[in-house]
Amino acid sequence: MNTRFTQLTLVALLTMTSTLYAGFANTDKLLAEAKKEAGEMTPTKLKVIIDEEESVIVLDVRESEQRSEGEIYADESYAITRGNLEFVIGNKVKDKNALIVTYCRSGGRGALAAQQLRHLGYKNATNLKGGLKAWAKSGYPVETGLGTVIITEEAEPEE
Repeated sequence: MNTRFTQLTLVALLTMTSTLYAGFANTDKLLAEAKKEAGEMTPTKLKVIIDEEESVIVLDVRESEQRSEGEIYADESYAITRGNLEFVIGNKVKDKNALIVTYCRSGGRGALAAQQLRHLGYKNATNLKGGLKAWAKSGYPVETGLGTVIITEEAEPEE
């Protein structure tokens, strides 16, 4: 009886595990489609646009508790969670031709948000490739509650 229970438990766990992996495959497919449909902008390109004061709306779609990690500063920027995007964006951005660059922590939710903006008629919505992590790794400034910071990698201390 104990062996039978162990076998059933093992089969159940393997079934659940394969279902989880299938879910990741589906998510990966959704993200690939979103990135293809909305496109992605490199951190370098966005930095040039901001520095040259070109018209751009930078849209942070992270959850509010993640915003303590910092944000990308632009003359026109908004923080609208991915879950509220469809309900709020029409009141914030009226111009359907505006360049909108979405971002999240690493690029996934930003890609889905940019895709949805395209579906809502925003013709120039795109995603920041790699999100805030890629922006920071590129050495670009991140606005925090402590001011503007630039994240650098420190060398290993010599022993």
